[in-house]
Amino acid sequence: MLYLVPTPIGNLEDITLRALRVLREVDLIACEDTRTSGVLLSHYDIKTPRTSYHEHNERKKALVLLDRMRTGQSIALISDAGSPGVSDPGFFLVRACVRSEIPVIPLPGATAFVPALTASALPADRFTFEGFLPTKKGRQSRLEELRNEARTIILYESPYRLVKTLDQLAVTLGDDRPVSVSRELTKKFEEIQRGTLRDVHDYFACQTRIRGELVIVAAGAGVTTDIWRE
Repeated sequence: MLYLVPTPIGNLEDITLRALRVLREVDLIACEDTRTSGVLLSHYDIKTPRTSYHEHNERKKALVLLDRMRTGQSIALISDAGSPGVSDPGFFLVRACVRSEIPVIPLPGATAFVPALTASALPADRFTFEGFLPTKKGRQSRLEELRNEARTIILYESPYRLVKTLDQLAVTLGDDRPVSVSRELTKKFEEIQRGTLRDVHDYFACQTRIRGELVIVAAGAGVTTDIWRE
């Protein structure tokens, strides 16, 4: 049996009682990074054996984990933060389990884009989650696809590419497109900047150093900043 267990995106208190119980009861925890996960597991005194499962070994390791589950072992899959499979490793293992008729039990819990969306004050009734844009090949075509997207657009971005991405979004979607950028959600230096794409770009371009993971929430086509003033 495979459990998909979300872990906190920052604040260690953001984990469910059920998740803690599952992490204690399974035979093995598959971690994106055993050292990163070790901080969380040590905090809650969870001593379950763990193994690495990350983007560089996930295809091969999925077969190893599958063999263990076929013998009756239970495994919990966790990523460094958030829900496994959402811009993190997990897809290949879940697919392998489904093909082998091994039960997959998903637990609800922390993920970065939901609080970023709800705090953006942009429409949340319809949205598209794009994850990380391609870094090179296909990047411009993906941006062009978003130009006329009517739903709210959600992107993940690293601090090293944030300013470049905001500039490209402003060029493609328009300088005046409303946007919210959330940084370090649930952590001590949590920050949410709202405004037009150009204004938010200029704000971050002036920062000497940008830290933490970021979520960009851009309004869909036709939405103006009046939405924050009506």
